[in-house]
Amino acid sequence: MRVAIAGAGAVGRSIAAELLENGHEVLLIDIDPRAIKIDSVPRAEWLLADACEIASLDEAGLSNCHVVVASSGDDKVNLVVSLLAKTEYGVPRVVARINHPNNEWLFNESWGVDVAVSTPRLLSALVEEAVSVGDLVRLMTFRQGQANLVELTLAEDAPVVGQRAGSVPWPVDSALVAILREGRVLVPTNDDPLEAGDELLFVANQEVEQELAHLLSQH
Repeated sequence: MRVAIAGAGAVGRSIAAELLENGHEVLLIDIDPRAIKIDSVPRAEWLLADACEIASLDEAGLSNCHVVVASSGDDKVNLVVSLLAKTEYGVPRVVARINHPNNEWLFNESWGVDVAVSTPRLLSALVEEAVSVGDLVRLMTFRQGQANLVELTLAEDAPVVGQRAGSVPWPVDSALVAILREGRVLVPTNDDPLEAGDELLFVANQEVEQELAHLLSQH
């Protein structure tokens, strides 16, 4: 994939390095000359420009990008970049960083954001995930809050323990996408039995989360 990252600070550079390691093409854009640290990510393309300006994005060739990441430390910039990427250039996937939790409600489809990443939310989710068994934990929100990535660790007395994944009446608008078991990642099939201690990952509509939690956690 070709990925453009608006914001070449520590976050943007880290994302770029990871994507390059995975074989993708990466362009880093920043308006601050001090952020243009080519030696830190030498395999990336670099552009000193204002990512909120159409002329800059034309120069960056955004119409040829598969993904745009708005990773600056300014939420206003990230929203503008997301909106331009989606509406002016039709970028298929736009990922935006949320710096201030109070602004989280803005990062949705109306601003061109496909996936919004809030560090405080992720950290709190990881804390909850580390200490909870039998409680549904929301890890990430997709597309205007309509679908979430959620996780639940099955307790010993969870009612679905011992059942096959395909026999459980999962709620409408939910999908079991992975089972984490003893350090392995399993792509679930209908015949896979569910075991105590399994971490189940679902993509689920927010409206069915409580129903899903009840199904998995009732005693």
